[in-house]
Amino acid sequence: MKPTLRQLQYLVAIADTQSFSKAAQICAVSQPSLSQQVKDMEYHIGATLIERRRNGAALTPIGQEIIIRARAILRDVEDMKALARDAGDDLTGIVRIGTLPSIGPYLLPLATRQLHAAYPQLRLQIYEERGTDLHAGLVDGTRDVILAMPENHPAMVSLNLFHEYIYVCVAPDDALAASDKDIELTELAGRTLLSLGSNHSFGRIVHDLAQVAGAEISKSYVGTSLDAIRQMSAMGDVVAILPSLYCLSEAASDPGLHVRKLNHKMAERDIGLIWRPSSPLARKFEKMGETFADAAQTLLGQAT
Repeated sequence: MKPTLRQLQYLVAIADTQSFSKAAQICAVSQPSLSQQVKDMEYHIGATLIERRRNGAALTPIGQEIIIRARAILRDVEDMKALARDAGDDLTGIVRIGTLPSIGPYLLPLATRQLHAAYPQLRLQIYEERGTDLHAGLVDGTRDVILAMPENHPAMVSLNLFHEYIYVCVAPDDALAASDKDIELTELAGRTLLSLGSNHSFGRIVHDLAQVAGAEISKSYVGTSLDAIRQMSAMGDVVAILPSLYCLSEAASDPGLHVRKLNHKMAERDIGLIWRPSSPLARKFEKMGETFADAAQTLLGQAT
């Protein structure tokens, strides 16, 4: 007897939650039923895949190998379903899209309105996540497409949407507020910078900029959102580092802050729509990408 798709789903759920009870809840099945199905799969495979513990569950070494293949099988099945469901060129059905937190909240409100107007049968499930989680979601098939930096996902297909610059944001009485000209990286030497943590894609860019500039990242405050970073910069003595989509649409209209574009080759990034090479929805993503790109240009154009 070969493992069934349902058994593979159970195994993946246990791997994700490290708990039989939580996996059963996710799969909407009783825990005894889930446990028995996993035991049956282990019997027919001839190996123990899950180490049962009093405080949870963990994959055995062979289980870790099996789970990679299980995720790939389930992903391919989902791709087949998507191909059959969305055989036409119209954008319909559910698309699971992941986005970096420095992009989605500012681009998606306009983009989703435009998509809904053009494709009323399309439904987006949106997930705001860190770059590593976005990539994992693409690989295991839990995300259909993501909004992120293409350079961080070289094995995937990407459609460039817009080029983004980086700005500094300071209080009006800060020395950096004395000019509206582009700011040179050397002007940040010795300053304390505010940014998202280094576990965020944008946070890593800021950490690299700080190192080259001779600046330091604030140790007393690590922002959890771009809004929080902006608000902290109004306190003075610190410099917020913000991406242009956010900075020009949000911070630039704040009379209590002064923004300047940072002039350095490291202070910019490309944002793209990214999907798996095997995805059957590539043509649809290209259509979606046109709308995302138009929305980005509208937002950046209105703000400049």
